[in-house]
Amino acid sequence: MSTTTETVGETGELDGNWQAGVLGGILGALAMGVLVLAMSPPVLAVAIPSLYGLAPPPNPGLGMIVHVSHGAVLGVVFAGLVGALGIEGTAQRVGLGAAWGVVTWVGLAALVMPVWLSVVGSPASPPFPNFALPSLLWHVVYGAVLGGVYAVTADRL
Repeated sequence: MSTTTETVGETGELDGNWQAGVLGGILGALAMGVLVLAMSPPVLAVAIPSLYGLAPPPNPGLGMIVHVSHGAVLGVVFAGLVGALGIEGTAQRVGLGAAWGVVTWVGLAALVMPVWLSVVGSPASPPFPNFALPSLLWHVVYGAVLGGVYAVTADRL
């Protein structure tokens, strides 16, 4: 007589919708990009493309492409967070998005970007750390739009 035991366990997959994260990240980055262009065009025209040696000369178009690409990737990370934390509901997702915007501002804009721009010799290299308040506003807008778009599209995509 033999017995068989089967175990069903976790698959290791997160419940977040990466497609909604990409869409939200793109739309959030576009909204943020409009604010950046209105408030501080050199950030988008020089600093962001300089990360990859694409400026100078100033090129806001390439800056926007790089920026939106970053937004899409960070939107996928956001989707993973939503899934890992089990966040449901529009208000909670928008709130998490705004908090994610603050995290990206501190970690990436204020700490990583100044070092990166300094290493590549960018003329737009800000001081380290660079806790610029307009940038905080831009990143919170990015995150809130990301969270809102994610909330609306996660069950549809």
